[in-house]
Amino acid sequence: MADINSVDEMKSFGARIGKQLRAGDLILLSGPLGAGKTAFTQGIGSALGIENITSPTFVISRIHPGAIQLVHVDAYRLQGESKAIFDDLDLESYLPNSITVVEWGEGLADRLADDYLEIQIEFGKSDDQRLVTIINHGNRFAELQI
Repeated sequence: MADINSVDEMKSFGARIGKQLRAGDLILLSGPLGAGKTAFTQGIGSALGIENITSPTFVISRIHPGAIQLVHVDAYRLQGESKAIFDDLDLESYLPNSITVVEWGEGLADRLADDYLEIQIEFGKSDDQRLVTIINHGNRFAELQI
């Protein structure tokens, strides 16, 4: 578990993870609204030379060209009866050549790959503190340096 105390720390944490990612990697982010999921993704983007990453809440997904293409999805509005819309995004076709980050992807994106990294972000004791738990699914991320 990591203890993060500011938005800048969250972005730096994302960048440390981002430097270790490669095409085909799937990251699932969970946590309440405002926890820092997009800030974490901005850090990943920074490691890939990608700027201007914003939350794809209203457009559902954004594709950012970079050293490795970053596909950023916000599946918040696709829970429940909207699972078919998630399937229509056709993330399987992007996954082999991209790093794919899915916010709110539990029960949706976790079926895209056997190996994926799950990042859970929770509010801490102070307004700025976040507690981050990393769960490896499969063998791909066993050597991840946090």
